[in-house]
Amino acid sequence: HDIDERYLRNHIVPKFGKLRITDVTQAYVVAWLDAKVKEQGYAQATVNRLQVIFCLMYKLAKRWQVPGSEHNPLAGLSLPNLNNQRERFLTPEELQRLNTAVEASANTQLKHIVALLLLTGARKRELLDARWEHIDLERRTWTIPMSKSGKARRVPLSAAAVDELRAMPRWSGCPFVAPNPKSKKPYTSIFNAWDTARRQARLPDVRMHDLRHSCASNLVNSGQSLYVVSRVLGHAQAKTSERYAHLAQDTLVAA
Repeated sequence: HDIDERYLRNHIVPKFGKLRITDVTQAYVVAWLDAKVKEQGYAQATVNRLQVIFCLMYKLAKRWQVPGSEHNPLAGLSLPNLNNQRERFLTPEELQRLNTAVEASANTQLKHIVALLLLTGARKRELLDARWEHIDLERRTWTIPMSKSGKARRVPLSAAAVDELRAMPRWSGCPFVAPNPKSKKPYTSIFNAWDTARRQARLPDVRMHDLRHSCASNLVNSGQSLYVVSRVLGHAQAKTSERYAHLAQDTLVAA
């Protein structure tokens, strides 16, 4: 799976690649996983996936009779519970503070990335890997060839989203929509620039994924149905969209 390969390349190999298989202890791995959440700001779901991949590596090594793989340091270690129902919606005033901070960021791409995540409800990785060939500004459609659901999906582009895309810098020979200007390749991580901006905006608890929640909130509060939210955000299951049902109720009460 592409995501697993990326997690392995960007996270596991840099940390453990030079260690002997017998030198990896449970305490060492657990401390690393905890730091991913508490110090680096990764979602618990992301870190749980790293744990699953790590454990699977040892299981496969044992099956393949790799010397030293008899002991799996993560054997019997349960996955921390997820709190995926956590919802954080940005208020107009908070959005203004965030906008000011990302405009001032030393990372010149951050303002475009944040704006597009808010305007499309896309997942961060979907945007960082996006290519111009998949964006049709005339038909106002962005095709994501492989989404989290494992299928292609189409994201509708509002007039504001189209304007933002037209304003983005382009480099000759670079196919990516929001690349690192230095390497002309997708960012492996944009956390440091984001963390600086959110703290300057006095929003230290806001994750990039909360921009997706805020997009959904804005759709519901403008009177759109949960079906529309589900289609825009590309939810594979309707129940995923139901977390926004209370927002629809609030809109009905206000009406």
